[in-house]
Amino acid sequence: MDRIFHITERGSSLATEIRAGVTTFLAMAYIIAVNPAVLSAAGIDSEALACATCVGAGIMTICMGVFSNRPLACASGLGINAMVAGITTTLCGGDWHVAMGVIFLEGIVILLLVVCGLREAIMDAIPVVLRHAISVGLGLFIAMIGLTDAGIITAGNGTLVGLGDVASPTFIVGVISTVVTVALACADVRGALLIGIAVAVVAGIPLGVTPIPTSLVAKLDLSTFGAPFAATSDGSIAFVKVLTDPTLLVVAFSLLMSDFFDTMGTAMAVAKQGKFLTEDGEVENIREILLVDSAAAAAGGLFGVSSITTFVESTSGAADGGRTGLASIVTGLLFVLTAFFSPVVACVSSAATCGALVYVGYLMMSEVTEIDWSDISEGFPAFMIAAGVPFAYSISAGIGLGFISYVVIAVFKHEAKEVKPLMWVAAVAFLVYFFVS
Repeated sequence: MDRIFHITERGSSLATEIRAGVTTFLAMAYIIAVNPAVLSAAGIDSEALACATCVGAGIMTICMGVFSNRPLACASGLGINAMVAGITTTLCGGDWHVAMGVIFLEGIVILLLVVCGLREAIMDAIPVVLRHAISVGLGLFIAMIGLTDAGIITAGNGTLVGLGDVASPTFIVGVISTVVTVALACADVRGALLIGIAVAVVAGIPLGVTPIPTSLVAKLDLSTFGAPFAATSDGSIAFVKVLTDPTLLVVAFSLLMSDFFDTMGTAMAVAKQGKFLTEDGEVENIREILLVDSAAAAAGGLFGVSSITTFVESTSGAADGGRTGLASIVTGLLFVLTAFFSPVVACVSSAATCGALVYVGYLMMSEVTEIDWSDISEGFPAFMIAAGVPFAYSISAGIGLGFISYVVIAVFKHEAKEVKPLMWVAAVAFLVYFFVS
């Protein structure tokens, strides 16, 4: 085991990797309930969705662990699943198979870009200062996810955001999760993030936040598998319909841009916590990570569960000591097992993971000291990313704002020749993305 995963070499242990895998799984477990809730609006059976969500996430997370040997986990991405539900009713004539065909196409194209080396080349072209900014932005984003899920941050009364109801049971569970996690971290207790989640789950029972499962076992239902190749109401194949519809091709491009840069930011964030980000801001094993992530996007369409992507919650496992792909394999196996016990795992509320996400956000903020704020050509684009990711509630949107401002400032400062060609390509692609999304 040690020879395969290099556990000792990376300063970890078998117990640490298992614990990290469990921590990541619990931080992501909400997707088992949320993904079916979102996609059922597209007319897909919710029980089949729950099962396929677990199996798809499990298989691709195990693949990530095996091929990249890094602690990253994959599952159906939030945001993209809502978009799938939306285009099903507005652009796909109510046929969700066609929407999954769009996802499948996007995944195939992005996989080809990785094979051609373009996705990796764009990552290499990003200035180091913007890589630091992405980590800062992701830290704020992760913390915001945790605080929002716990109802600690909500839409304000006449303001965009505000403090939630302090007497709300969800708010209380979120606070318990955060206090326990931080207190244990202060005492250097191993597994602080996992223990914080567990305590919050238990505390949520009398408060009514942790639901009591009505059943223990769920049936294995993979009826959504093969959705892109199902026949539509007019007799055509869903995937063929996507290839011949210009509007759906534009949608596929928008999804591609979102997947392309979301994973880039997530990989950097996890690499920082997992100690596989070099001093130059390079993510080790990035090619293998991108290959699996791209294949996962296509697999999401094939499983009928929306695009499967690398989850930013993987940072929780990395922060809890995960350093190898063994942690990912543990997470993946738990997802596969959960396909049979999804009612039980769905009891882990998103509020219970608040402390883990907020603490990881705090750790990632350390990158802010690496940015030269006195130089506007570096500081302002970095600020646009760091602020844009949480404020737009989108990794790709925040990165896009930073990229565009970086090249614009370079032009104003007569330094356009110093910008790498692929940065120009990425900035233009983001401009198109913002207009067509």
